[in-house]
Amino acid sequence: MAYPGKKSKSYETPRHPWQEARMAAEVQLVKAYGLRNKKEVWKAASMLRMYRSEARNLLAQEGGLEGHLKTQSEEILSKLIRYGILKSESNIDDILSLKTENLLERRLQTQVLRLGLSRTVVQARQFITHGHIAINGRKATIPGMLVSKEDEMHIEYYGNSPLMSETHSERPVQVASYLADSATTLKAAAEAKQARERPPERRGGPGGKKRRGGRR
Repeated sequence: MAYPGKKSKSYETPRHPWQEARMAAEVQLVKAYGLRNKKEVWKAASMLRMYRSEARNLLAQEGGLEGHLKTQSEEILSKLIRYGILKSESNIDDILSLKTENLLERRLQTQVLRLGLSRTVVQARQFITHGHIAINGRKATIPGMLVSKEDEMHIEYYGNSPLMSETHSERPVQVASYLADSATTLKAAAEAKQARERPPERRGGPGGKKRRGGRR
């Protein structure tokens, strides 16, 4: 039993810390999901390991999934389906095929990016930690919290956040509009410059020769 008031470690470190392939894979996950460090990868991996261990224990029962074992299986599946980690038609066997990415995809930070509320995954983390994101109207400041499918539809900018203004420079839609307007302006400027630099048309009769006037 842990000491009261002291937080226990919520993840397990790798048994072999210097495996090159695993280290490279962890670096890719940190970059892809904008994680602060590898500890966040280990937390997701430890959570996944726990679910897979429970699934193996349930599948190993000789009498099949009956009674309290069936109830336990349904509870695990219900939770994973509710959080969008598994599909609605999944069964207990599908838990064994889950990967760390399936859990990282359901983090609030990832969902903010997927919903188009930020331009990059790093900016999504910044918006969350600075209090610009809300779920069901309540401020959410934990980038690593798992978001259920129901709450996913209620992720938005916090009511008092400056990002609520459509003219805010950091809003992705505003940035896209600005880039589009800038491209149009640059194109118009280039066409005007070409028109100024185009040589004037020569006036005269057939053959383009200018008539000479005056008396001899």
